[in-house]
Amino acid sequence: MAFIDYYSVLGIDKNASEADIKKAYRKQARKYHPDVNPDDKEAELKFKEVNEANEVLSDPEKRKKYDKYGKDWKHADQYEQAGARSGGQQRSQGSTGAGFGGESFGGTDYSDFFESMFGGSGGGFRQGGRSNKFKGQDFNAQLELSIHDAYKTHKQVLTVNGENIRLTIAAGIEDGQIIKIKGKGAQGINGGPNGDLYIKFVINNNTKFTREGNNLYAPIELDLYTAMLGGDIIADTFDGKVKLKVAPETQNGTKVRLKGKGFPVYKKEGEFGDLILTYSIKNPTNLTAEEKMLFEELQKLR
Repeated sequence: MAFIDYYSVLGIDKNASEADIKKAYRKQARKYHPDVNPDDKEAELKFKEVNEANEVLSDPEKRKKYDKYGKDWKHADQYEQAGARSGGQQRSQGSTGAGFGGESFGGTDYSDFFESMFGGSGGGFRQGGRSNKFKGQDFNAQLELSIHDAYKTHKQVLTVNGENIRLTIAAGIEDGQIIKIKGKGAQGINGGPNGDLYIKFVINNNTKFTREGNNLYAPIELDLYTAMLGGDIIADTFDGKVKLKVAPETQNGTKVRLKGKGFPVYKKEGEFGDLILTYSIKNPTNLTAEEKMLFEELQKLR
């Protein structure tokens, strides 16, 4: 009859609060529940072990006795004198059972360790004061979009676990953003709520625009003559073209901000970030003899 570390069974430490114990129990019970693991003998044994740990740690009197004697449980009766063990042979009506509708899964419901320390099992795990309803498992999915799809609000159909789920994807969705669809996970256990669906978005960008939040960034080439003398040019934005006026003597690397020409702000209709263009001055090539002479003359003047 080996000592059982109930705290390790639930994955908590000895200072765990009642709320910590309840949370850990529900997590482990849902993980090993027979409805989730049909015909899995190992999971069945773990499920019993988890319920046994909860039976002890969720009951203040049992937990006190367990914490007091621990590995010395064999001598507990001697410490508490003759009447202590007989007083614990019958389960208190107020103790919390496993809470799974009186299901018994074969064999002894409690371990020999439990029987020796706390007395009879009282007929197996039964419905107690705690709820036996468990939320279903959450699902996770990934949805890839082009940056053009992310630029506008649109509808898509996502198939998860055989179910078609219609989504309205708001413009401005970001790469790596996760949204939750309530109740679209696995079915709840024993009438509990369904799990949720978490969708992670992957935005593929094959354009010359770099996105940072709601702002877009792009390079734009400028010929040497326009850079020196100024003039008008046509620039690409994400959804069209605009005319820009270039100031004389514009330097390489100069940035121009176009307000409202960036990416849509997520779920804020009509709001956009900015487009920041960076000028890259392109020097002329394949100069003629006359052009070289003119540049040489200009060099002498400078």
